[in-house]
Amino acid sequence: MTGDQPGSPQTRTGPVRALIDRFGHLVRELSKFATVGGIAFLVDFALFNYLANAQQVEQITAKTISTVVAATLAFLGNRFWTWRHRQRSHPAREYALFFIFNGVGLGIAVACLAISRYGLGAIWPEVFQTAVADNVASYLVGTGLGTLFRFWSYRRFVFVEAGTRSVPEAAHERDRRA
Repeated sequence: MTGDQPGSPQTRTGPVRALIDRFGHLVRELSKFATVGGIAFLVDFALFNYLANAQQVEQITAKTISTVVAATLAFLGNRFWTWRHRQRSHPAREYALFFIFNGVGLGIAVACLAISRYGLGAIWPEVFQTAVADNVASYLVGTGLGTLFRFWSYRRFVFVEAGTRSVPEAAHERDRRA
């Protein structure tokens, strides 16, 4: 008796291993992207609240400034950590595309904030024209939707050069051809 139990992780070489081989790199990229995004989110959140609440900067202006600062940090983190394994294309191209797509992500967050503050706030100002409502609309809803868009667009259009790992063939595909 070897001590291995049927169904233990060591004996799973079929579909589980195929899934790991196929999607492991995507999970690693997504984890790094989330880490970089989390740090950028904290910078964005702190700067927005400082500008809007302590400095009395108008909310849309404060959100725009905080997003540009956080986006610069995110670009550096994504270029030099998340997708460092991909060959670099022209740096100006990457930077420009990154900020174009980040601008769309900013537009998503700002639209969510504007709908909440000025659309719904016109109907129910004591609820939707508050710091809590601004943060929920901008950060929970806007940043959530913007993040999904950013991951897809950065991966698809910005950091795309050769050097990415190709998806390995599943073992059963190789065996069938042999």
